Amino acid sequence: MRPVISVEHLTKRYELGVIGTGSLTRDLERWWARARGQPDPYSRIGQKDPFRLAGQSILALDDVSFRVEQGEALGIIGRNGAGKSTLLKILSRVTAPSSGVVKVKGRIGSLLEVGTGFHPELTGRENIYLNGAILGMKKAEVARKFDEIVDFSGIEKFIDTPVKRYSSGMYVRLAFAVAAHLDPEILVVDEVLAVGDAEFQKKCLGKMGNVASEEGRTVLFVSHNMAAIQQLCTKSILMNSGRLELAGDSLKVVKKYLASNEEMAAEKKHAILARNEQENFQLSRVFFADETGSTQNSFMSGETITIHLEIESETIFRGLIVTIGINDENGTRLTVLHSDLSGIPLQVAGKHTVVTCHIPNLLLLPGKYYLDIKIYRGKDVLLWVPNAKTLFVEPGNILKSGKLPPKEWGGFFVLDNQWQASEKTTR
Repeated sequence: MRPVISVEHLTKRYELGVIGTGSLTRDLERWWARARGQPDPYSRIGQKDPFRLAGQSILALDDVSFRVEQGEALGIIGRNGAGKSTLLKILSRVTAPSSGVVKVKGRIGSLLEVGTGFHPELTGRENIYLNGAILGMKKAEVARKFDEIVDFSGIEKFIDTPVKRYSSGMYVRLAFAVAAHLDPEILVVDEVLAVGDAEFQKKCLGKMGNVASEEGRTVLFVSHNMAAIQQLCTKSILMNSGRLELAGDSLKVVKKYLASNEEMAAEKKHAILARNEQENFQLSRVFFADETGSTQNSFMSGETITIHLEIESETIFRGLIVTIGINDENGTRLTVLHSDLSGIPLQVAGKHTVVTCHIPNLLLLPGKYYLDIKIYRGKDVLLWVPNAKTLFVEPGNILKSGKLPPKEWGGFFVLDNQWQASEKTTR
């Protein structure tokens, strides 16, 4: 296999503070005001000294090197701010590196942000042809794929509507369909699939798997969904603070990433977990409580546990659906707690709302588990927070015998069971 992507000592530096006003006259006026100790005449109301960070910079990418072979699906994982999106933007030629060498062989189809490459005034049909032209394809080539793209996206009724009227979910459906079907040699997908509904996400993962395994094209996939990474990608890289921390087998890299989440949990204790700016809706906190209401992170098998989700919103949301996925340390989904299946309609009616999920008998075996949280309105995902909370389960006397199955037996759950032997009676 020949390498289609070669990255050598890649570095991207961003300057902080004041860069310039865009006018030489204004720059001179700003400099003269500062020289006399006067306020900046072009600073925004409430803005602190814009010069305090001048001359400082951050390394979004720091000496990153790796190679990707043809037909390989490479997972890129890491915390927010680790440099994943910056790396993809450089590979997609959206931005230029500060130093280093990037060699790419073949056309790249990128899905970095919702609506990237779309013109809002053009219809879905026109944007499909526009994206094909950007990829260097002829009109006849795009026409051959057109029906397949529309069918995959599932928005046939709206194909002649300007995309500025599309919802975020419709944007993603069409954008992914275009990127995956216009025959780029390299498909680059950022975490935008989190916006689509669960059924479409599954459809996209299946398509990416076919692109890599059957069509021999290369896929770069950024995701916080560790199960999806392991399902799709044989190899992965772990980014941390702009540096490549680990590269290799996906299972090994995922385990390293999940182990680091324990430290991240403490950092996120008082931070907003996720926010939907468009809907002014946010998940502020997730915590566990025992049957007395005491907050804790560790529970014994068989204990009662209540999961609390603190939600803030300026508007009323009725008919919300909340799902809590429980994953093991490898990112394998074990079960899903689904509010809609309980028949209980959820409503966010005030600025501060607490949604609770009560589990009277925790059947998980001892270990460390991770919770993924999704909040839906209809089929659209309002928020998706992978690895929102870590749950520690300790040995408990759930079988009333003081014993639990040893770890080497496998499995994740223990069921309360009773045994007996009795003499068979004859008639």
